Parts: sequence; structure tokens; C-alpha cells
Amino acid sequence: MYGFNDLLDIIATLRSENGCPWDREQTFESLKKCLSDETEEVLQAVDKGDMDNLCEELGDVLLNLAMYSQIAGEQGAFTIQDVIDGVCRKMIRRHPHVFGDAKAGTPEEGLAMWNEIKRQEKEARDAAGDR
Repeated sequence: MYGFNDLLDIIATLRSENGCPWDREQTFESLKKCLSDETEEVLQAVDKGDMDNLCEELGDVLLNLAMYSQIAGEQGAFTIQDVIDGVCRKMIRRHPHVFGDAKAGTPEEGLAMWNEIKRQEKEARDAAGDR
């Protein structure tokens, strides 16, 4: 069975000099429609309750994420590890009721906490951008 690192290796090979001409020429812009289409197909599979198709379409979304991250890595912007690190940090930061001492007894309280932390983060980013 293949794993995540195998996927990353396959994408790197496809984008390499000896890889696929189509994959090599892709950019963030050219992949936008692919990602949009695959995301729509995920939603359709959910609506139909088709788990086999959902599994396949989530794979296609993951492929797009790996491709975007590969391109970004080639440009020196970020890597897939940066993406993973960032989302892990966000999940921990926005769930202080799970990973900290805050309390949330209902889904609504959890969502309110998430939204408040998100608002504070945006405020801090906006303030940092004003400097």
C-alpha cells in the first residue's frame, strides 16, 4: 500500500525534467479549475452518500494539494510540510477546549470559541500589515 511520502515522490517525479510535460507546465493558475472541479465532485459524492466515489475524489483533492505544494516548493515559497505544520498549529490554537484549559460544553460554544480566535488572528494580521 502506498503512503503519503510515495504521493509526494510521484508528484516530484511528474514535475521533474524526465516527468510528464503536462504536469511540468502546470501553475497555480492553471490548476485552479482542476481543484474547483475536484472539490465539486467531493460535494456530489457526499450528497449521493457514495463512499467509494468520495474516497476517490478526496484522493483527487489531495493530489491537487500535493501539486500546489510541489510548485510552491520549487519556487521556494513553502513546502507541504509547512502546510501541514500550519494547519496542525491552527487546529491546536483554535481548540483550547481540547488542547488547553478552556471549556466548551456544546458544539455552539466550540464554534463560538473558534470564531473568536479566528477574529483575533485576523485582527493581529491586519495590525501587523499596517506597520
